Amino acid sequence: MQNLETDRLILRAWEQDDADFAFDLYSRWEVQRFIGNPAQIMTARSQAVERILAWRQMDHPVHAVWAVQLKATGQLAGALLLKSIPASGGSVPLQPSGDTEIGWHFHPDHWGHGYASEAAAAVLEYAFDNGLEEVVAVTAPTNLASQKVCERIGMRHTGQTSRYYNSLCELFVVTAAS
Repeated sequence: MQNLETDRLILRAWEQDDADFAFDLYSRWEVQRFIGNPAQIMTARSQAVERILAWRQMDHPVHAVWAVQLKATGQLAGALLLKSIPASGGSVPLQPSGDTEIGWHFHPDHWGHGYASEAAAAVLEYAFDNGLEEVVAVTAPTNLASQKVCERIGMRHTGQTSRYYNSLCELFVVTAAS
């Protein structure tokens, strides 16, 4: 996994020492309310440890999940994901769709500072520099903040879809040629 840097952020691999932050992030309803079908909060620190382990074990030449750290303070602010997006269907767990998804989850203390857009733009550049041709993002229809991030990073809204996550989502797409 390659570390990425922006003017204000370092995107790096998750470490086991980050479990307290991950648990704090994913145990908040305001963060989780748009994630998952159905949305659920983490209820135990061990879930954060397991999630970090799964992220660290991703076996793909380009996909990764980065911890987003503020350069100025070293404080963690959130997560930036570039991963296979699961297709809707009857099987559990859901099977990969063949498409690559970008996503972001930030701590409420760091909302409204442009960190999601800054980190996501860096990850899109990384994705295209490493051979991906297209990246998608999906949001809950009511998640206007993430839809604005999609637009800021150059993604095109293509309407609603139920192709992913067994859920009706707003679909955003960007291609390497865009």
